[in-house]
Amino acid sequence: MTNLKEKPPVWFWIVSVIALLWNAMGVKEYLGQAYQTESWRAAVTDEQFEMISSFPSWLTAAFAIAVFAGLLGSLGLLLRKKWAYMLFLLSLIAVIVQMGHVLIQGYFEGIGMTISIIAFAIFWVWFSKKSISKGWIS
Repeated sequence: MTNLKEKPPVWFWIVSVIALLWNAMGVKEYLGQAYQTESWRAAVTDEQFEMISSFPSWLTAAFAIAVFAGLLGSLGLLLRKKWAYMLFLLSLIAVIVQMGHVLIQGYFEGIGMTISIIAFAIFWVWFSKKSISKGWIS
């Protein structure tokens, strides 16, 4: 039986805030891309813009699910709720769909960021699961 009497260490809060900031950046990127804001458009090359514009709508949906589930999962960590794990798992699945498509299509220009996104998504799932097992969230 898990309870919230187990006080999380300080680094739990630090990692949780980093998760929130990371996923908030993802939401910002999604909104910029989805609404093609001026700041987003200025940050991409014409080639990148053409590539992104040709993405199927289901890929944009996967992007939205990945970032919004990640953001809500981060809030769940800060609220010490175990549903954060399920949201991070959903986010990871959406990340795999999204980044898998990008890699299969041969878009390797931003491979470092692609790998980072996948690695962070895996880490958030692991961290939330570990937090449940330690009794830091329930």
